[in-house]
Amino acid sequence: MDTLDTLVLTVNDHLWTYLLIPLVVGAGLYFTVRSRGVQLRLLPEMFRVLKEKAPPRADGREQVSSFGAFTISAAARVGTGNIAGVATAITLGGAGAVFWMWVMAVIGAASAFVESALAQLYKVRGSTGAYRGGPAYYMQRGLGKRWLGVLFAVTITVTFGFVFNAVQANTITAVAAGSLPEADTAWFGPAAGVLLAALLGFAVFGGVRRISSVTTVLVPLMAVLYLLLGAAVVLLNITEFPRVIADIVGGAFGLRELAAGGLGAAVQQGIRRGMFSNEAGLGSAPNAGAAATVSHPVKQGLVQSLGVFFDTMLVCTMTAFIVLVTDPEPSGRQGADLTQTALSGSLGAWAGHVLTVVVFMLAFSSMVGNYYYGETNIRFVTRRRWVLPSYRVLVLSAVVAGSLGSVAVVWNLADVFMGLMALVNLLAILPLSAISFRLLDDYLAQRRAGLDPVFTRDRMPDLRGVQCWDPVRAGSAAPERAVTSA
Repeated sequence: MDTLDTLVLTVNDHLWTYLLIPLVVGAGLYFTVRSRGVQLRLLPEMFRVLKEKAPPRADGREQVSSFGAFTISAAARVGTGNIAGVATAITLGGAGAVFWMWVMAVIGAASAFVESALAQLYKVRGSTGAYRGGPAYYMQRGLGKRWLGVLFAVTITVTFGFVFNAVQANTITAVAAGSLPEADTAWFGPAAGVLLAALLGFAVFGGVRRISSVTTVLVPLMAVLYLLLGAAVVLLNITEFPRVIADIVGGAFGLRELAAGGLGAAVQQGIRRGMFSNEAGLGSAPNAGAAATVSHPVKQGLVQSLGVFFDTMLVCTMTAFIVLVTDPEPSGRQGADLTQTALSGSLGAWAGHVLTVVVFMLAFSSMVGNYYYGETNIRFVTRRRWVLPSYRVLVLSAVVAGSLGSVAVVWNLADVFMGLMALVNLLAILPLSAISFRLLDDYLAQRRAGLDPVFTRDRMPDLRGVQCWDPVRAGSAAPERAVTSA
């Protein structure tokens, strides 16, 4: 295991240091400049769009609204990345990693805008009438490169279906073990892995609708409960708040960290964990964003940008404050168990048990969502019947393996595959981003005219591969209408 960890860590460091960090930062800055800071200057517009309702379909069925797609992607984002990933970043990169997570949220929100607007533009309508789309679709339809879409589909399937589900399982097992310190580690990990695989198998092989209906209610409640626990910790330790802010800023720019080589670790961990948590530029959120019914692709781009701020500035920041305010001794802990220790030390043992429930609900719902990210992209690649059953078995095996693996190995593997996925997606949206900026100009021109923007493909007839923006249907479903100021 140590040899594997060393190999993965070496690949990780070279991949992120020399390729991905420059690409992620450079692309985010480019999108920010070209869009004239869309993620900041249109922040009020994001909240306005978020309140819009989707028009009903011709058969009377409800469609996914901007807010609905926002909650779907938020449910996928708010999980172990917020609770375990932030704690891991602080352990490995120090308090300064939090600052760089904030920076990357601001920069990455521009990338989220570009990829989600493109996903909306190039979405297709499935056999049930619902929309689907994502990077694989805009790579095929926008770039005309199906092979690149297939490469991304395979990458996201491996990353989310296998590796990220192993991370979720590892986190659940870690916090459960923290709540049951008397449990024998020799049997607890395997037992937890088998139990999680059984539950996920029940969802995958037939009970998904019932479980999804439960998780869609419980996940927001668990997120709110976690924020309340964090707020209680901060209030009880409010006198430590100035020190925490000083540690975060000092760790990001401090000469001591620079001299010790810790500054680079802070930057790397902040960017890695920030991307794992808010998924900006990763290519995952566009799969959810494409399902929304909106009158203009830019609307969903704005909503998904808001999701990045919600995830990082609110939920991730709360975890950072929990860990840094209580200042627990890591002593080998570096994931969700560190957050659990911080909560228990401040509020009592009961808080650690509550966190176990919160992590289970958030992580398990993410496991179900991760599985379907993979399934959706497998359907893009092939319709062969034997592929999906094989994929399901491999996903369940990854869950068991994740429960048995060490925290370091699992997270390092996640970094490698997440990096490969981001690499493919960012290389695709860089040339396509010009289309996003044209859409943004069209949107703002209509807003300046006092209209609620509507896009139809005849507004940009030179674009190829656009399917779902028919002039007649789009015009009748969402006619241009005047906007009254709120």
